[in-house]
Amino acid sequence: MQTHMPIEIERKFLVVGDAWREKVSRSERMMQGYLAGPPAARCSVRVRIGGAAAFLNIKSATPGVQRDEYEYAIPTEDAQRLLRTLAGDVVEKVRHYVEVDGHTFEIDEFAGDNAGLIVAELELDRVDEPFPRPGWLGREVSELVRYYNLHLAAHPYSRWSDEERNADDAH
Repeated sequence: MQTHMPIEIERKFLVVGDAWREKVSRSERMMQGYLAGPPAARCSVRVRIGGAAAFLNIKSATPGVQRDEYEYAIPTEDAQRLLRTLAGDVVEKVRHYVEVDGHTFEIDEFAGDNAGLIVAELELDRVDEPFPRPGWLGREVSELVRYYNLHLAAHPYSRWSDEERNADDAH
């Protein structure tokens, strides 16, 4: 019996300007916290509440565009308790959905200690899949671990130096 390994192929970009806002089809407030993760494990385990839904997510801790990902719906009450009792630092954001030429960009506008950071994510079917590049789509940061939510939970954007905000490497 062959099993399917869930793979996430996702590109991340910084967002430039506000032109994307006029194209938002819907938005939802999200809170997420991490129950386990690197360096002790080869994956991160996250609980997320988005709108009225809650999920447990397990994602491989390898940087890059393609990673293993498992996601399961859980009761919202369980997610709230997990965030309160077991999660470390919590990441808060509003996720905006923007359709461009048949592709859905998820634009995360961070709040709290990560306020000021806006990142667009795009899930693809293939690593080499072509996709639209609207004018508000800035520098790609898919390979930069500091833009991953797991990193933002422990090292919020508000504490970054100017060098970290502008660097192109993964340090």
